[in-house]
Amino acid sequence: MIRLFFPFILLALALPTLLAQSPSLPSDVYRSVLRIEVATQVPDYQTPWNSGRFSGGIGTGFLIGKNKILTNAHVVSNGRRLLVTVYGSPKKYPAKVEFIAHDCDLALLSVEDFQDFESFPVFEFGDVPSLESQVRVIGYPVGGERLSVTRGVVSRIDFQPYSHSRADSHLVVQIDAAINPGNSGGPVVQDSKVVGVAFQGLRQADNTGYIIPTPVIRRFLKDIEDGKYDLYADLGVSEFPLHNPAMRKALGLPNDGKGVLISNVVPTSSSDGFLKPGDILMSLDGKPVDSAGMINIDGENVNLNEIVERKFAGDKVAVRLFRDGAWNDVDIVLKPLHWSRMYSIEYEKKPRYLVFAGLVFQPLDTNLFATSKFENVTLRRLYTDYVPKGLFEKHKDIVVLTRVESDPVTSQLAGFSGFAVDKINGVEVTDLKHARELLHPQEAPEFFVIELFGASRPVVIPATMVEGANKRMRENGIDSLENLED
Repeated sequence: MIRLFFPFILLALALPTLLAQSPSLPSDVYRSVLRIEVATQVPDYQTPWNSGRFSGGIGTGFLIGKNKILTNAHVVSNGRRLLVTVYGSPKKYPAKVEFIAHDCDLALLSVEDFQDFESFPVFEFGDVPSLESQVRVIGYPVGGERLSVTRGVVSRIDFQPYSHSRADSHLVVQIDAAINPGNSGGPVVQDSKVVGVAFQGLRQADNTGYIIPTPVIRRFLKDIEDGKYDLYADLGVSEFPLHNPAMRKALGLPNDGKGVLISNVVPTSSSDGFLKPGDILMSLDGKPVDSAGMINIDGENVNLNEIVERKFAGDKVAVRLFRDGAWNDVDIVLKPLHWSRMYSIEYEKKPRYLVFAGLVFQPLDTNLFATSKFENVTLRRLYTDYVPKGLFEKHKDIVVLTRVESDPVTSQLAGFSGFAVDKINGVEVTDLKHARELLHPQEAPEFFVIELFGASRPVVIPATMVEGANKRMRENGIDSLENLED
């Protein structure tokens, strides 16, 4: 389920804590909690022709089967080299990512040679821990080389944003253990079984950590059984709470605290053609939806999207709604909303771009948006409306003029960076490849006229000056003038 980013922090680095033995956790199982060292290369969206900066980090993983190491996606994202270390051993084992799910921040690794791990115990999964129950978090925080174990109490079970993608929300369990960056990917244990994976903390609070609970983990593991990871299915609706008695009366509803208002239905989504704005959503799969958009699952009140969270593409969800004074029951077949990835940070992908006569064009996405911090109101509106209003049906990409490189051709054009491209020589631009085709026609026009959304005038480039400008771009360090593929 896509949600806007909230101020959570990922647990990539950490402070040391005290190793604690427990009768419920045999000491030999610590061998199955592994230290992961990662060398990363992060793409540069400001100068996309550059290779990006190199860095590194440390995280934790643990064995869940033969040559199956579970960890967080953010531990290994953009990884160029992975090394795994066993507790108490100096040897480092090369590893690789088998599956990665950025939308739920989980990844499954394997080592090149599993022989030394054959005798290690394997962690089993338990259920979602109950409120006020105690759990143990195991990991490898930086500041020391040894294993760390902390204890904490489950203080909340909720539906919250996952900060790795900045857009997805799933079930989380909040604990008061001293989880710090570096515990990322470590097992959270109760009664010798894993009940979650440590993955993020909260900036504004001390001793507040979050774990990915087993329903999310099990869904990830089931999803990859066919050899690939698919995105979460999505209802494709936005809901509005119905607490106000006057609003409920106007909608013909009793003041009984049941039902939420459907405020938007994304075009082409699972709900398109079945639900519409103004409908009152009353239940999913027979579970009542209250006026805050919550349902009860396993004795806990969680966001209604948790019903969809536990399903896969092709599964059905039974919806009961109130429309125009009448009850309606429909079965909706779920599918992913691929276009919603516009709002999530992407990893393991090279930036797409096109350089033309000193003008740099890039497709709008959250990586670019976060890097460039665009201030143009029209561009920000295009970003916000891209999925809710179905702009993707017409525009596979929102193409943006992101930079104006210094050149005689562009000497008067610096003020046009940060604007979205509307048309090139009168033709509406649908994506970056289309822009490339329009800027490299078989027969060049006298001028290339580039119209920008919200700009006071178009950008005009004489065709006779393009080749010289492109040559100067290469001489100034831009080896490749385009990358049109991820």
